[in-house]
Amino acid sequence: MKFSLITLGCDKNTVDSERYLAQLADRGAEYTENMSDADVIVVNTCGFIDAAKKESIDALVEAGRLKEDGSCKAVVGVGCMVQRHKDELLDALPEVDLFLGSSEMDRLIPELEERGLIGGDDVPAVHPGIRMFTGGLAHVRYLKISEGCDHGCAFCAIPLMRGKHRSFALNEIVHEAQLLEAQGVRELNLVAQDLAHYGRDRRDEKLGLSDVLEALVRETTVPWIRMLYLYSTGLTPRVLELMATESRILPYLDMPIQHGSDAVLARMRRPERQKSIRERVQRVRAMVPDVAIRTTCIVGFPGETEEDFETLLAFLEEIQFERVGAFTYSPQEGTRAAEMEDDVPEAVKRTRLERLNETQRLITAERYEARLGRTVRALVDRVDDGVVQARTMWQADDIDGVTYVAGAEHVAPGAFIDVRLDDVLEDVDFAATLVNVVSAPLAPPRATRALPMFKSIGSFGR
Repeated sequence: MKFSLITLGCDKNTVDSERYLAQLADRGAEYTENMSDADVIVVNTCGFIDAAKKESIDALVEAGRLKEDGSCKAVVGVGCMVQRHKDELLDALPEVDLFLGSSEMDRLIPELEERGLIGGDDVPAVHPGIRMFTGGLAHVRYLKISEGCDHGCAFCAIPLMRGKHRSFALNEIVHEAQLLEAQGVRELNLVAQDLAHYGRDRRDEKLGLSDVLEALVRETTVPWIRMLYLYSTGLTPRVLELMATESRILPYLDMPIQHGSDAVLARMRRPERQKSIRERVQRVRAMVPDVAIRTTCIVGFPGETEEDFETLLAFLEEIQFERVGAFTYSPQEGTRAAEMEDDVPEAVKRTRLERLNETQRLITAERYEARLGRTVRALVDRVDDGVVQARTMWQADDIDGVTYVAGAEHVAPGAFIDVRLDDVLEDVDFAATLVNVVSAPLAPPRATRALPMFKSIGSFGR
């Protein structure tokens, strides 16, 4: 059986797709990038915002057309949007043969076996922690340490799609990290709906995020460990101490605040207010002086006045986050906010988004310019026609710009280098000069089968 796998959404979905891929390959299925050659097309959907839902539906419809043309035997929809809207999708997309929500990952192989589309039980199943590389940067991978969310934010449907927060067992996390390390990983990105919530559902073990970090440092040799997606309320002194003293844990935080007006934060049912956000950012910067903090904001939430928005802009100018990801509010069925009047016109939302992005563009440029002249460590990602793209510890993959390095044309992707920061380009990228090659990339692992590439169309929810 040949199959294609399309993923949409955040890095947590990427992790799920890699596990689907490993399960299929372990049953003897062959991956193909060309959907028209596939017997089965699997679409891993995203349901975070309306644009992501539309893209997911478009991908399912496209796959359905190939089935109608006779070049495909079955189309499977999986993931978050399916978890949330399975009944509606069953009615709206009869060309899709199977819908499996994010909580039904273990049903994919049995369902395909029942339809005679894949080998049976005589082929041994893979360990649930085993994943196959899905393309992109082979030396940069994502490790999910928990699933679901217990926060009750009014605008967010993630608990409805992913369920309550469940921490994964620490030994399983370490084992999966070791498997990724064996595949040549140089940067490991920890992901969850809230990393800092880790262990709170395992009260008998009394574990926390600091225990995960310590175990990964102790049990692996991955050079860079980066934390993505966490609430500042869970930043314990021990976590900050590890960031400040352990060179392999990058001084980087992706810490969503969503707004800067206390009135809007209250309507959003967020756990923080201006004062607490300010104090926690100050504490982080005091303990980890070289830290880079990224955040996320929503504009146009119900009831957001012009004064609220100006308060948000002023707060961003005060706090000086390195980067901000922003998007306009759209109501999500089943959330508390969906019951509120969506009283901010779309044109106003778009205007506010543009103003916020321009404000943050200048802040980012100023923060980056303050680092010029320094020599810092960077990880080479791509070398293409003499153009070398790397990232510093302050630049997460795909969302924080890149560093263009002169004089490093001979260095292969996956290598660590020291570079001198010379200039800021387009207010989000660095221009740099090679100072020293620190380490060569790890040799690729020996494998019994070729690692397939991964077709990705879009990225939402980051």
